[in-house]
Amino acid sequence: MTNTVKPAGQAAGFPRHVTASMRAELPSLAEEIIAEIRRAIPEYARPMDGPYGEALRLGVHQALTTFVDLVADPSAPRDSLREVCRRLGQYEAWEGRSLDSLQAAYRVGSQVAWRRVMKVGQRGNLSSSVMSALADAIFSYMNEVAALSVEGYREAQAQSGEARQEWRRRLLRLILERPPVPRKAITGLAGIAGWEIPESVTMVAVQPAAAPGEDGCARPTDVAGDAGVAGVAGVVGAAGPHGVSLIDNDVLADLNCTQPHLLIPGSPTKARKLMLTAALAGRRLAVGLTVPLEAAADSLRWAQRALTLAESGVIDGDPVTLCEDHLVTLWLMSDPALAEQIIARQLGELAELTPRQRTRVIETLAPWLETRGTATEIASLLNVHPQTVRHRIRQFEQTFGGRLCDPDARFALELALRMLRLRKPEEGAAGPAGPAGPAGQGIAAASNGAGLQGAGGEGLAGQRQRGTVKQHGSPR
Repeated sequence: MTNTVKPAGQAAGFPRHVTASMRAELPSLAEEIIAEIRRAIPEYARPMDGPYGEALRLGVHQALTTFVDLVADPSAPRDSLREVCRRLGQYEAWEGRSLDSLQAAYRVGSQVAWRRVMKVGQRGNLSSSVMSALADAIFSYMNEVAALSVEGYREAQAQSGEARQEWRRRLLRLILERPPVPRKAITGLAGIAGWEIPESVTMVAVQPAAAPGEDGCARPTDVAGDAGVAGVAGVVGAAGPHGVSLIDNDVLADLNCTQPHLLIPGSPTKARKLMLTAALAGRRLAVGLTVPLEAAADSLRWAQRALTLAESGVIDGDPVTLCEDHLVTLWLMSDPALAEQIIARQLGELAELTPRQRTRVIETLAPWLETRGTATEIASLLNVHPQTVRHRIRQFEQTFGGRLCDPDARFALELALRMLRLRKPEEGAAGPAGPAGPAGQGIAAASNGAGLQGAGGEGLAGQRQRGTVKQHGSPR
């Protein structure tokens, strides 16, 4: 709320003839002030016909009239003045200007008004004390008028910023629609939102903010890329706990939905990643793949899956997860229910073994399928005797039979084992549902004790790439 500033000298009162003389000067004074403002400030040197000229004339006349009314009667109403001054501030915001020009106009108006008051004082032989009080009154009044305009400016900025962010959220939703909407629709909405359409985009999945009370932080109510707009996040004020104002202006964001996300034009550069970690500190992020605009929904789908896997510990726990670093894992875990069925069907024969046997077979079968290394090489990696490896190889040869000689079957087995090692321990203990459930439960139990490396582990495959494990046609 604006602090009301009463013109100085009102407590003692001004002579009645002073206010009468000032009121008689108002029409010509208003014209002089308007002319001087248009001369001194280029932004106001525009034709006076139309809404612009009307607003300027109304503002000057209202400000002068209210001032004289307050000099005559300090209790005179100010409602019209407040409305006009706020409108002037709002108009500056709508025009896309700063308040510098309007503040300069107020200074010019004060100077012109003071020169006219001095002339009136000389003609009326006003005392120095009255003139001093009038000077204080004029400049205090101008401070009040300027403060009212600042309020209007900020209100218009907030309304404009909120509207723009809402249009951008709508644009983001339109881009992500499936099937894709016509490009023309996106172009039209992008123009309204003031967003330049890029050729490629990268989607980012964001961990939802904690609800109030969970970590002492309030959940943001919006996402604003424009600095100074309260609340984008109210993606919270300009210096809020989630730093939403740090989000680049060309980034589309929706941080209020159940699965918060952002759209970054082009590829995620190092600067973009730093921006994200600063703007959304304390929240996990998953960066999707860079794709053409029409494939943005796919990029978001991959990013959201990566975020889920990161939160569950399947893939690395860094604050920012890059999909491009986990493409195979994303593919293998794209359909968990189907993965369970593959595991159960490909490894169902292991259900007939004892838990200890299942553990040993899986522990040995995985590196054998990946590298086809010799028993000696696999034994050194498993820290067991080569004869032990040979025994286990014979065991899974008996279990899987001719499937180990079929390239397609071996590939399916390797996929199943990789899926098995990617599952969370708590999921593995339950085993898959479906017709092969009992077998899967045994497989899960074996996998929990097998000591297989996780998604980030190198395993024998990585050593094979380095040349430390040879490939052979026979494991023996």
